Amino acid sequence: MQDRQLEILRAIVEEYVATEEPVGSKIIAERHSLGVSPATIRNEMAILEEAGLITQPHTSAGRIPTNRGYRLFVDKLADVKPLSNPERRAIESFLEGALDLDDIVTRTVRLLAQITKQAAVVQYPSLTKSRVRHMELVLLHPSRAMLVLITDSGRVEQRLIDLPFDIAEESLSELHKRINGAVQGHPLSRVASQVDGLIAGFAAPERASVAIIIATLIEVAVEKPEEKVALAGTANLARSNQEFPTTIHPILEALEEQVVLLRLLSDAGSSVQVRIGDEQNEQGLKSTSLVSMGYGSSDSSLGALGIIGPTRMDYASSMAAVNAVARYIGHFLNEAH
Repeated sequence: MQDRQLEILRAIVEEYVATEEPVGSKIIAERHSLGVSPATIRNEMAILEEAGLITQPHTSAGRIPTNRGYRLFVDKLADVKPLSNPERRAIESFLEGALDLDDIVTRTVRLLAQITKQAAVVQYPSLTKSRVRHMELVLLHPSRAMLVLITDSGRVEQRLIDLPFDIAEESLSELHKRINGAVQGHPLSRVASQVDGLIAGFAAPERASVAIIIATLIEVAVEKPEEKVALAGTANLARSNQEFPTTIHPILEALEEQVVLLRLLSDAGSSVQVRIGDEQNEQGLKSTSLVSMGYGSSDSSLGALGIIGPTRMDYASSMAAVNAVARYIGHFLNEAH
């Protein structure tokens, strides 16, 4: 495709996103400095229409992009621009002071909905992909202890353990030191192998209590709790009701299902991905677009986030926002925890 045709497609997408009105050749000639006449632009628009990239919703009206047109725009034209310093500072101040993981996720999903004016979804960090940051053992009573496991994603798992025999404070402190030395920094999937043999050196009957504590730690590490997601901004979709060809209800119904939201984010990677219209796997979401990205450390994605909105969305800004928020929450979790 010729550069001029791409520039005209870009102009149609940008004008339609901004105005919600079909775009005519005169508007493009006046506002986009392409250096060609409206007649030439009309000829190029005819080629774009024949290629299925734009369509004419009414006779004697301008043109609007098709899903194929949006796809080409995203692939060829829409660079992921960096956010401005004020936008970046707004993200930082929004997340500062977060109290715990729930607070971080809640703030992030609200922020994403707010800056994109779309529905936003954030997956909680996956426990199974996390590493051990720290493990605490607290003796509540000679025969009762509390185990607290803290991961690098900020997740905190806590268990109360009734012990078969009393254990001395010194013994528990020694066990605490041994376990942290063995598991700190390791993936949860390797906790069981890392603590193998730690029971040696403890005398009976404390050994039975030590075995229970180690078994509880392994259980916590290998558990696979149901993945969770947070959703915000569905009211933004309702405000875009005219964008959806039939009704918004199938979209809202689909977004109510946790499993649907998890599937939406299941293939999010380390860079921004965009699914447009019919590219959506969920039947109820085929009139929407999804912009998504994973977050976490450079070598391991902890979770994912994204926005869902009408196909007539500002893709360049939406991609920039998703990219920035995903990178910031990943950095925030690594720094804070």
